[in-house]
Amino acid sequence: MTSSMVSGQGSNLSNVWLKVTNLQVVRGLGCRVYDANDNAYLDFTAGIAAASTGHCHPKVVQAIADQAQRFVHAQANIYTHDLLEPVAARLAEMTPDSIDTFFFSNSSDEILEAAVKLAKHATGRRNIITFDGAFHGRTLLTMAMSTSRAIDREGYGPFPSGVFVAPFPDPHASDQEAEISRALRGLDRLFQTQVAAHEVAAIVIEPVIGERGYIPTPAAFIEGLAQRCRADGILFVADETQSGFGRTGKMFAIEEHDIEPDIICMSKGMASGFPFAALGTRRVHDDKWTPGSHGGSSNGTPLGCAAALATFDVLTEPGFLDNVSERGTQLTDALRDFQQLDDSLLHVRGRGLMVACEFDSAERAKAIVEHCLTESKVILMTAGTRKRTIRWMPPLIVTSDEIIEATTAFAAAIRATG
Repeated sequence: MTSSMVSGQGSNLSNVWLKVTNLQVVRGLGCRVYDANDNAYLDFTAGIAAASTGHCHPKVVQAIADQAQRFVHAQANIYTHDLLEPVAARLAEMTPDSIDTFFFSNSSDEILEAAVKLAKHATGRRNIITFDGAFHGRTLLTMAMSTSRAIDREGYGPFPSGVFVAPFPDPHASDQEAEISRALRGLDRLFQTQVAAHEVAAIVIEPVIGERGYIPTPAAFIEGLAQRCRADGILFVADETQSGFGRTGKMFAIEEHDIEPDIICMSKGMASGFPFAALGTRRVHDDKWTPGSHGGSSNGTPLGCAAALATFDVLTEPGFLDNVSERGTQLTDALRDFQQLDDSLLHVRGRGLMVACEFDSAERAKAIVEHCLTESKVILMTAGTRKRTIRWMPPLIVTSDEIIEATTAFAAAIRATG
């Protein structure tokens, strides 16, 4: 049930959005959304991992409502409203120790572009490296950085120069150690043949690869990148657009690795789906960013700050991240059990509640997603370069019973479509 149409004939809306469902929803609560006929659907997409605290969490709703009565738009170049410093202070507590300085914007695309601009200013260099299969956004620059799907790039070139794509380890290779070595050798060859390391401002990596199908980046690969960054003065940029704010069972996925990033890009779940994003960096790098050379009319909006602070309160409640890890284990264990039902379910992977299961064909994955929607009112979506992966990204407040409900629907879909 995938359509490029947003509305029927006579609509004034653009048709550019690719639709996962044709549902017309009117409200959401917790892990469920409701259509115009008040039918409830269990939403295991969470706005593509953005609704971290679920739909309309009461603390987030109240924070936005209270703030709307005080200030809706307080432009950061003109004056400093009273929530900017509290958000920065909370982020300094939550992010890796190396990160202590923050810039705010509205979307992940803006923050990725800001990260590149900062890296260039801080290093005096003009090139960046990304990895095969990455997705970083849909602006011209972030499309140049993204290679997960051709449709995202088709018809939009030429793209900005100075972006070099290095190999990423094949997650399906039988010898992972050899595969990681192969990918790192490919990066070294890129330094030898296309761009000298001393001309590279930043290496940008997702700790868990998102749109390609929720692939955890191997620890040895992350460490190899960090070593090269340290040796050659390259900034290490962690794109935590989807993996940040508890999605993997840790506040940030990069915490799985013994490294300290120079820049971390954050959005999606940080404000429970309210448009808000942040760049975190080291003060030493920010001090090299020329004042006035970057900004925006709606950076650090009062409503976004209020939503973020309320979200942080929920995410840092005692036991919250433990529950994310437990529900993630419950989900992955159930999906691995289902591999016994059907040989076409090839792989189950992920961390926390950032989970994927990969089938042998896009047709099978699509049929299962459609069956879950129409027969069980469970919303899932596909991902991956070949569209044969189903990704599981429920709100982080999901309960054990809701995991059972969703996986029961999934099992029925496997049986019905086999």
